Amino acid sequence: MDVISYFIYSFVSIFVIVSPIGALITFISLTSTMTQQEKNLMAKRAVTLACVMALFFAIAGDIILNFFGIGVDSLKVAGGILLFKIAFDMMLARVSRESITEGEINESMNREDIWIFPIALPMMTGPGTITTVILLSGGSESVFHQLAVILAILLTYLICFMILFFSRRIYKFIGYTGTLVITRLLGLFLAALAVDFITKGIWNIYTGFML
Repeated sequence: MDVISYFIYSFVSIFVIVSPIGALITFISLTSTMTQQEKNLMAKRAVTLACVMALFFAIAGDIILNFFGIGVDSLKVAGGILLFKIAFDMMLARVSRESITEGEINESMNREDIWIFPIALPMMTGPGTITTVILLSGGSESVFHQLAVILAILLTYLICFMILFFSRRIYKFIGYTGTLVITRLLGLFLAALAVDFITKGIWNIYTGFML
């Protein structure tokens, strides 16, 4: 796969799993009592932290896998199963328990560090996102492909910031129903991505045993 195609593939994969539209309602709920300036500061801090975490795992992913002795193909199968579970929850328009529970969201209402938990971690950079960026970086064919993954991460979180920055206007425009429809569509794409990870992982493991 050429670099441009891999960048597009990486961007779509990361954007779908991060699902900033899906986090929109929760973000608005958690910042409903804040001023516009306070809300924007929360968005800036949360997106910055989430982006830094995603970049860390994209860069250090191979080192982590080698340290634990985990193959990329094994992670594809395990990660694909995890992503499919998250995708299934998205298609049902409910909060995925792989990331955060409804109870944890309610408990966060009175906390001052909500930009760390639950907005940045794990809503925007949860287990699914970490798995995806490690797989994309670990499966890259060259340094340019790895740079494409990093660029895809930066672009994704730039869009995340813009969505959270204008969250109240966006929500007023698309409404609750619109966010559910978009979330379900993203869940469908994520399910397809999960199946792709699982099938490629199983096939590579199988062919590896046959050689």
